[in-house]
Formats: sequence, C-alpha cells, structure tokens
Amino acid sequence: MLTTTLVLAEVHRLLLFRAGPRAAATALERIEASPIVRLVFPTAAHHASARAWLARLPDQRITYTDAVSFAVMEQAKCPVALGFDHDFLVAGFELWDPSD
Repeated sequence: MLTTTLVLAEVHRLLLFRAGPRAAATALERIEASPIVRLVFPTAAHHASARAWLARLPDQRITYTDAVSFAVMEQAKCPVALGFDHDFLVAGFELWDPSD
C-alpha cells in the first residue's frame, strides 16, 4: 500500500477532532511503522501533475490531496485505491472491494 503525507495529514486531523490527540498520534505512529505502507512525500512533479488533474476535472469537487494521490498512483502505476468517495472512479481508478 502507498499513501502520501497529505493523506496522513487528513487522517491525523480527522482523528484529532473526533477521537482526540492520543488517537491521532497513535494512528501516525502505526501507519509510519507499518511494513506494508509506503509513505510518499509529494514532489514538485507530483504538484504539477495534481494541478493538471484538477484542470482536467474542473466540474468536479476533487481535493488537492486527492489530485496529488492521483499523481502518485499514476507514477507508481497503481490502478486501485482504497477510498471512501467516488473521486478516484471519476479520475479513472478502481476502488478496492474487500469482498473480491
């Protein structure tokens, strides 16, 4: 699995305000320590690609974080996302189905 530090920031913020500082810190520690998670630090190239994604989908409410994820997934040739909204489908990626 791969994710970006931007997604990590969103996870931290969500947990911080819903479950408190301890839960947010624990989530960061566990994600960073996981041997199956590759944490990607977005680059200038990812930023440029994300901006291109946003320009290609101007009528969609795609977050910058998701657009950077698209750029990282595209570069890594990763066609499947674990997501909770339809943004990845709109961008042409598949959503992971745990029942498969």
